[in-house]
Amino acid sequence: MGKYLDFVSIPPDVWSLIFTWCNLLILFLLVKKFLFKPVQNILKQRDAEVREMYEKAEEAEKNAKSLEAEYSERLGGAKEEAGRIMQEATRSARERGDEIVGEAQAKAAGLISRAEAQIEREREAAVGELRAQVADMAVAIAEKVIEKEIDPSDHARLVEDFMSSEVEKR
Repeated sequence: MGKYLDFVSIPPDVWSLIFTWCNLLILFLLVKKFLFKPVQNILKQRDAEVREMYEKAEEAEKNAKSLEAEYSERLGGAKEEAGRIMQEATRSARERGDEIVGEAQAKAAGLISRAEAQIEREREAAVGELRAQVADMAVAIAEKVIEKEIDPSDHARLVEDFMSSEVEKR
């Protein structure tokens, strides 16, 4: 303990005090050079890495928001396009349906007019055949009544007279 008392004694030994201060200064410089500077460099690097990570995260968030807005816009455009395509398809289908109905009506009208024309021809043929039969019967009756043979010109005149009298009666 005696040696420690010399150190704290008054007045202290000047050489001990200088030696202690030199040791303290050397220790401080060594610690500063080999401990503080590398630790500060590591802390600066870590701080730079953290800042870079935050910047990248903010940039990624901005990109994500812009992509979200772009996708929302594209989705809206796609929905509009789908609606427009559906309207166009509906309109086209309606027009094609109207066209098909028009064609069917035209075909039906053509069939009806052809059928009416056919009926009219057949009616005229039946009337002509009926006239011929009535004329033959009239000639046969007239021959029996008159008991003579009628020539074709007289026959045609008698048929026309008979037919015109029958038409006037109706």
